[in-house]
Amino acid sequence: MPIAPTPETMPVIVGIGEITDRPAEPHLGLEPVRLMAVALRRADEDAGGGLLARLDSLAVVNQATWGYDDILRTLGETLGRAPAHAVYGPVGGESPIRFLHEAAARITAGESRVAAVCGAEAQHTLTHAQKLGLLPAWTPGVPFPPRKGGGSYSHPLAQNLGAMRPLAVYPLYENATAAAWGQTPREALAESGELWSRYAAVAATNPHAWLGKPYTAEEIVTPSASNRRIAWPYTKLMVANPNVNQAAAIFLTSLAEARSMGIAEERLIFVWGGAAASEPRDFVQRGRYDRSHAQEAVLREAQRIAEREAASLDVIELYSCCPVVPKMTRRILDLPRDAVPTTTGGLTFFGAPLNDYMAHATCGMVRHLRGLAGGRDHTGLLYGQGGFVTTHHALVVGTRPPSAPVTAADEAVQAEVERRREPVPPLREGVFGGAAVLETHTVLYDREGHPEHGIAVLRLGDGARTLARVRGDEAIAALTDLERSPIGTTGELGDGGDGIAVWRPVA
Repeated sequence: MPIAPTPETMPVIVGIGEITDRPAEPHLGLEPVRLMAVALRRADEDAGGGLLARLDSLAVVNQATWGYDDILRTLGETLGRAPAHAVYGPVGGESPIRFLHEAAARITAGESRVAAVCGAEAQHTLTHAQKLGLLPAWTPGVPFPPRKGGGSYSHPLAQNLGAMRPLAVYPLYENATAAAWGQTPREALAESGELWSRYAAVAATNPHAWLGKPYTAEEIVTPSASNRRIAWPYTKLMVANPNVNQAAAIFLTSLAEARSMGIAEERLIFVWGGAAASEPRDFVQRGRYDRSHAQEAVLREAQRIAEREAASLDVIELYSCCPVVPKMTRRILDLPRDAVPTTTGGLTFFGAPLNDYMAHATCGMVRHLRGLAGGRDHTGLLYGQGGFVTTHHALVVGTRPPSAPVTAADEAVQAEVERRREPVPPLREGVFGGAAVLETHTVLYDREGHPEHGIAVLRLGDGARTLARVRGDEAIAALTDLERSPIGTTGELGDGGDGIAVWRPVA
């Protein structure tokens, strides 16, 4: 039986800070490290001051705006502080939650007294500067740097079809899950619009949101000149918006340290525990697209942590790069369809500073929990996700002390995922004839909203998987029929003449 935590080993979130930078001249915005410095100083002020001077552990979320020679050194020089323990993370939308979990575990183990997690992007400024033929007067570096831990993990066959970006892969899950849940495409689209309108409504109340106004479900799902189709069935208002300048920071310390600094206990948010698991990086090497065992295992473990404390997950932040992720999560957690799954506003409407959204979500969660009435007995779930439904991390927090110590992510969760995983069908390349059944699909659109081509994930007669392009008005129409899902349809494979197979549904 685990030893009960003490004030010295009990991690608490004590300070949060954010900045959304929208200068009158967009190309004159702050660079990422300066945005981080502002967010850290604001988080320090939120906690009453003095934490930056005591900072001994710093985690910086991977940023893609600007290529610093040494981002940790540059940030340390900007702050005038070089923590003994400093890490810069790999790509992953779940990474802020992982960093928070790791910081809490270090505090529990006595390896850290004051820790911070921060991140920033300034893509909006960089984009405007480059349109003017300029580079911002920032620390010398390279725009659009190679992403640490990045690169494409997609199979070359998927890359040749354009299925190596999130906006092409998430729709494969969207269409597969809708069919598995017995929804017509129209019904699935309606659920997405309703869900996204709730994210938008929260963003409209958040002063740090990039798109600070509400949108109706119809506005979100209906293509228009300002809301073009991106990848079937997603419009621009249904996907993450990375063209922002935003930064966030969170300070953690122990309950004993917080008390010694005189921080009011009603402002403390306790970390109770978390879980992590992942799917294979290459999405074609997965058994199915209508569920994620890693996602399910992580969320079940989060529920178990809450149940251990005799609490329910009554405030939630579900990662929201595309509607399918919170739709899958809602079903795993058995939440009602009208649940509000955010305290922040989502990656479309709040904004998507790439890997750093969940740092902002943590700030939103802390504000929300601090503001709840009715006593100190509320629980929150922070769920982040990265890659293409690939990496999953959840953290449970609460307004009262937990009964068990925080530990690092348990490898048993990943072991359970591997135990449950279905066999992966072999991938067959160079199949230019014969019948194939549609497993899932999407259609990619150009900047004018016209279909470029469809992407079909297919099963052959022997159970093997292959990928093919779909083209032609009739075939595209079959993939985008709102009244009937094409998944399960049999079609014929042919040679596209460029080394890529073409699939045509049989009428």
